[in-house]
Amino acid sequence: MAFKTDCEGFSRRDVIKIGTAGVFGLTLPQLLQLEAQAASNSKAKAKAVIMVWLAGGPATIDMWDLKPDAPEGIRGEFKPVATSAQGVEISEHLPKMGKVMDKATVVRSLAHTIPSHGTATVWMTTGNKPTPALQYPVLGSLGAKLLSAEDGVPPFVSFGELRGGQAGTSGFLGTAYNPFIIEGAAGNGANASFRVRGIQLPNGFTLDELDNRDALLEGFDNTFKQVDRSADLVDGLDAFHKQALEILRSTKTKKAFNLGEETAATRERFGNTPFGQGALAARRLVEAGVRFVTITLGGWDTHSQTFNAHKTRLLPQLDTVLSALIGDLSDKGLLDSTIVYCAGEFGRTPKVNKNNGRDHWARSQAVVLAGGGFKGGYAHGTTDKEGMAPATDPVTPDDIASTIFQQLGLNPKHELMTSTGRPIQLFREGRVVEKLLS
Repeated sequence: MAFKTDCEGFSRRDVIKIGTAGVFGLTLPQLLQLEAQAASNSKAKAKAVIMVWLAGGPATIDMWDLKPDAPEGIRGEFKPVATSAQGVEISEHLPKMGKVMDKATVVRSLAHTIPSHGTATVWMTTGNKPTPALQYPVLGSLGAKLLSAEDGVPPFVSFGELRGGQAGTSGFLGTAYNPFIIEGAAGNGANASFRVRGIQLPNGFTLDELDNRDALLEGFDNTFKQVDRSADLVDGLDAFHKQALEILRSTKTKKAFNLGEETAATRERFGNTPFGQGALAARRLVEAGVRFVTITLGGWDTHSQTFNAHKTRLLPQLDTVLSALIGDLSDKGLLDSTIVYCAGEFGRTPKVNKNNGRDHWARSQAVVLAGGGFKGGYAHGTTDKEGMAPATDPVTPDDIASTIFQQLGLNPKHELMTSTGRPIQLFREGRVVEKLLS
């Protein structure tokens, strides 16, 4: 059964996404050079990224950038309250996040120009403004392509799809970087189970039988490749298939998804919801060597009754899960090497509409970053007195992506080659925002 969560009719469930690895588009000497640079680069503060994606466009003016002195039709119903970060106030309905804001940065001056779910999602999740001429890869595909990954760990896995035809895919990198698919989070707590489509054996099927079948398929594949050497697709699927076999033969993935190994207190800390247990699995996947994980909570497309939806349904879930994720990573000594990035495709209108809701608004929004060398207890930039647009230190999705990748030890201006030999910068318009970094 599908659930509609935004006004443009896209159906989704709470999902997890994880980043991938490979060498498509690079020669072996180039790959070895990049890996050596990444290993020796003193600027590589982070090893992994966990993106908390708020699908539908969260009303960040009611979350991270409240305007209590604005006119009645703008300021909303929620009050700002003090946090553990001196001088940084957030919504009264995010009390648990208030306790960990000393470990996080809130960026209040992010803006772009696309108030449509699909294309805005592409921009925010790729760090490049969408264009019909080229399909850009999602951040997880980029990071995993350029960073080594642990053997036997699913490098890029998706529990579902991001909003938009281009969103959530490997774009011009080729099919080898498309996500593995995670299905379901059946049960809660210790009983939560995850199935990775394409890397789970059918009932009664053994690994020996798989090896025999794989040898047979390889013979067929080689024959087909000789017939069709325009084989970007074939080669990509072959690399994807080999990754799946490595994962199947490994115990790392199964162990990472075994939430029963966590204490009851830890599972409870994250909350017994698919979103919460997915976040806990994300932390375990990072521990296992995964480079990029995205946990998604939908339902933020609140054109009507936005304050009731935020107060009763959306903010309590986000408050529990995001604070638990940041706190748990910190407790385990993983926050310094893991970037947590909480964002949606755009914000909501400062002006409250006749249905007591807020509509699409891309000209101003706020995002939260923590760990991986980002400052703690810091609020970056401001919006004008009514929250309409950035007033100081404006940033773009490209800038955020560039800054994240610098923290991963990668040059945001590094060029990759498309299958037609066209050089493409990772983030063509992005700049590193040094003020965000500790």
